[in-house]
Amino acid sequence: MSASSARRPSYAAVLSVPYARRTFVPALVGRLSYGVAPLAVMLAVTRATGSYAVAGVVMALFGATVVFLSPYRAALVDRHGPRRALIPMSLLHAGLLCALAAVSWRPGAPAVVLGAVAAATGACAPPLGPTMRSVWGRLVDDRRLLQRAYSLDGVAEELLYVTGPLLVGVVIGVAPPAVGVVLGALLMAVGTMVFVGSPAVAAVAAVRPSGRGKSRSGGGGSLRGRGLLQPVVVAAGTGLALSGLDLLVVAFAAERGRGDDTVAWVLAALSAGSAVGGLANGAVDWRVAARVRLPLLAAGLGVTLCLAGLAPGIGALAVAAACTGFFVAPTLTTAYLIADEAAPEGFRTQAGAWVNTAVNAGSSAGAVVAGLLVERLPLGACFVVAGGVALGTAGVAGLRGLAPATPTRPLTGGCRPLGAGSKGRQPLEDGNG
Repeated sequence: MSASSARRPSYAAVLSVPYARRTFVPALVGRLSYGVAPLAVMLAVTRATGSYAVAGVVMALFGATVVFLSPYRAALVDRHGPRRALIPMSLLHAGLLCALAAVSWRPGAPAVVLGAVAAATGACAPPLGPTMRSVWGRLVDDRRLLQRAYSLDGVAEELLYVTGPLLVGVVIGVAPPAVGVVLGALLMAVGTMVFVGSPAVAAVAAVRPSGRGKSRSGGGGSLRGRGLLQPVVVAAGTGLALSGLDLLVVAFAAERGRGDDTVAWVLAALSAGSAVGGLANGAVDWRVAARVRLPLLAAGLGVTLCLAGLAPGIGALAVAAACTGFFVAPTLTTAYLIADEAAPEGFRTQAGAWVNTAVNAGSSAGAVVAGLLVERLPLGACFVVAGGVALGTAGVAGLRGLAPATPTRPLTGGCRPLGAGSKGRQPLEDGNG
């Protein structure tokens, strides 16, 4: 890396890190399956059973095992190494997706069989996102460059969840939805196999924690320390608030007699704002500690959500959604950075998985809560409640972030040689720019 890029690392500098593109691109291919498979499964099950209720139960089982078993699958990655853990997981997941496609190919599939296969499929889903973020932490040693790497990763993942449904739409235009399920299986298998074949992933050795190690931020050798609580709380609050927003946008459009196409535009504005915010967050050389930034970002998300309830029309709501989105990717990126720094060696993938699980669990709960509130409160008040959730978690996170900090070490710049240990990692939240 040039001296200039070391002084002002850019997104191009992230991708110029040795083996970065060779590792990142296949990881994205595998993760695209998470944007394709869920919608394809829902459509395939709906067509096979003719029941939205059965499809909802099947998707709930699929989602529950994906979300709540994620930290345990991540623990297998930390304990046995990415290659030994991800290859069997991806092959099992892809094989079960193909089995689910076969069962749902023709109408009349038994609901019990569909539910059992869906639950088993979700249980095997490989944690590619947390693993990729763990690999970024080993590839990059400079705090600013790592921040850009995480921002790039977060924005790319956001785009995958836009691209995936579009691919499903193309597939079902010419073939049964079960073909989309098979496409998700192929993306997962191919992406994961190429990903684990990267030298950067091969250099990640299995770690068997003894329970006596220290985290890089001074904590004990487990994830039960205080360091992980702040990002997990904020991630859960973010997921809770945003999933509620989805339903509130639908209700807002219906209240004004607008069609479903307007809902899509508002949610697209939310995603666009998130992408812009994520890239902007990664480009800034922050001089404020990450643990201080996190509650401020969550508060920004909460305030903009509250103000969205004052929107007089769908156009104003789209602008408000874009402003809310501007805080989404930075909030989650900062949460992942803090979790990575708080994790002891041998727990890094699990730390990211817990943040990811918190977001998804919050999203699941938020949809239920929002549905109950919309029927009982004025719509503007519902927006305030959603924003209040984010503000509440910001307040809790502020208490954690302003607590006495653990000792930190001076920053160093550059990229980590493959196979280097973690002793050279510098704190992400020491506040130095």
